[in-house]
Order: sequence, then structure tokens, then C-alpha cells
Amino acid sequence: MTTMDTDEPPVVLPPSVISGLSLAVHPLPILNISEHLTRLRLATRSSVPFVIGALLGTQNGREVEIVNSFELILQEGVNGEKIDHEVLRARAEQYKQVFPSLEFIGWYTVAAHPTVRHIALNEQLTAYSTTPILLVLQPTAGATNLSSQHLPLKAYEPTIDFRDGSSRSVFTEAPFTVETGEAERIAVDWTARGGEGGTSLESHLSTQRAAVKMLHDRIAVLVHYVKNVMAGTAPKDHVTLRALSALLASLPSSDSKYFREEFDTEYEDVQLTAYLSTLTKSANALNDLVDKHLIMSAGIGRDEGRGGGGPRRKGAQTRGFGAMGPDWDRGH
Repeated sequence: MTTMDTDEPPVVLPPSVISGLSLAVHPLPILNISEHLTRLRLATRSSVPFVIGALLGTQNGREVEIVNSFELILQEGVNGEKIDHEVLRARAEQYKQVFPSLEFIGWYTVAAHPTVRHIALNEQLTAYSTTPILLVLQPTAGATNLSSQHLPLKAYEPTIDFRDGSSRSVFTEAPFTVETGEAERIAVDWTARGGEGGTSLESHLSTQRAAVKMLHDRIAVLVHYVKNVMAGTAPKDHVTLRALSALLASLPSSDSKYFREEFDTEYEDVQLTAYLSTLTKSANALNDLVDKHLIMSAGIGRDEGRGGGGPRRKGAQTRGFGAMGPDWDRGH
């Protein structure tokens, strides 16, 4: 929060002013906002990047439902910050083609509370909605109270405050509920588990990898100690050295004659299996090629028979005038 933010007047009406808006938020936009914030933090190396995006949903009177969201681009202009409206219209049109029922409902950001900066940005979005809803993610609220069961989110509805004969644009807090469908509950549960999806194979491989890494680290420590002892930079611990010698003696020797024979046999079996598999695939490909060739040859033969007035009989080749028959010779 900057010094300007602390000195500026509050732009949110007191809690006594209650919004009559009935607002429902789905899990997907909440996950999108969180992912957007995390990605910007990693990209900009800043703990408080400015996040902005559009909210899509449905509205029926005072009943609003936020279903999806997408990111917006903020540009620095001569008169201050300006939202890239071309990107907004293009993305909104793309979502409209896929989800015709979704409309522009409002926008989201990440902040401790709305400020004058958010009021100025909100006025730029009134061309798409007369009262664009502002959904604010407050990560600091969740950090201060880790035992809280409430989401660090607040929704605000823009309104006009008349005071001392003048008016100004302000926000009023709107209560909301989280609404989920069956498919969304499954997706959220899958995301909460880290994307594992309950697969035993991935869990097993992760456990094996952790065990191999731990073994590798411990072996590296022992090798480093032995090298230091041989170099004279580390004191000799005879108990440790005897334990290492006993451990090495208990390991199977890779130079044994029987080990080499068994290893060569298994290696040859594996290579033979791979060779047979390749040979089988080549035979199948050759068989398919022969079948296609036979089909094409049969089709060409039929086409030639139709073009030549029908198939020729065996032995009915043209051999000069004699081929016309003996009656023709006698008459001529």
C-alpha cells in the first residue's frame, strides 16, 4: 500500500449500508484469480503485483452469478492507466461464441481494500455494464488469520454517494455465496490434492524417487568422508571405517563369474524379445502392404475390362486376317 492510498478518502461505504444484490460466485473464477496472482508474483518478483481481469456470468435482475473470468491488460497512457479495450472485446466475444449465456459482469483485482485507483478503472468498464461488480482478493486477510474458514474475498457494487451537495462514486460491500456444481466439486477436489487424482502409480513413483534421493545423499556423504580421510583432511574414525568395510563386503560383487553369466543371459533375452517385437511389426506392415497391392491390382483389372469391351477369352489374340475365321478367307 502506498502513501497516497493511506491519505486518500475511503471509497467504501460503512457496513451499515447494505447492498441488495444477490451474488453467487463459482470456484473457477476464484482459482483463476489465485493462479493469476501467483504467476505475476513469480514473473515480476514482486509480492504485491497489480492484478486485473474480467468476470463473466449471468444476471437476472438483482441476482448475479459469476461463472468464469479472464485476464485484462493495463496500459500506461497520458491521462493515467487505461484498460486495453480491444483485448477485452476480443476475449469477451470468444467466450460468447462458446458460452452464449455468459455476459460481462464485472472485474477482479487483488488489494487490501478498494481505492481511488479502482474507482477510476471501474468507470472505464461502465460501457460494458452499468454497474460492474468488483471482486477483490485479499491475501493478507487470510495470512493474518490462518484459522479462519472464510475465503479472503470481498465483492463490491458501485454506487453514488451524495454528501454536502456533491456526489462521488463509491463502492458498497455485497455479500456473496459460493455455489458449486457436481463437476466443479470434482475439479476442486482434484486441485486440492495437487492434481494427483488419487492415482497409486504416481504416488508410488514419488515415494520411490524420494527414497532413492535419500540413499544417494547418504552415499555422497560417505564417499566425501572417505575421500577426506584419504587426503588427510579428516580424522580417521575406525568404527566408521569398519562399518563401511562390512557394508561393502555384504554387497553382491558385480565381477563375479556367475553374476556376469546371469546378467548376459537376461540381457540377451531382452534383446531377443525386442528383436522379435520389431520383426512382428515389420511382418504386419508387409502383410498390410501386400493386401493393399492386391486390392489395387484387382481394381485396375476391372477398369481395363470395362474399357476394352469386356474381358478377352484366352487364345483370342489378333493374328492377321486369319484371326477373322476360315469363312472370311474363303469368301475373299
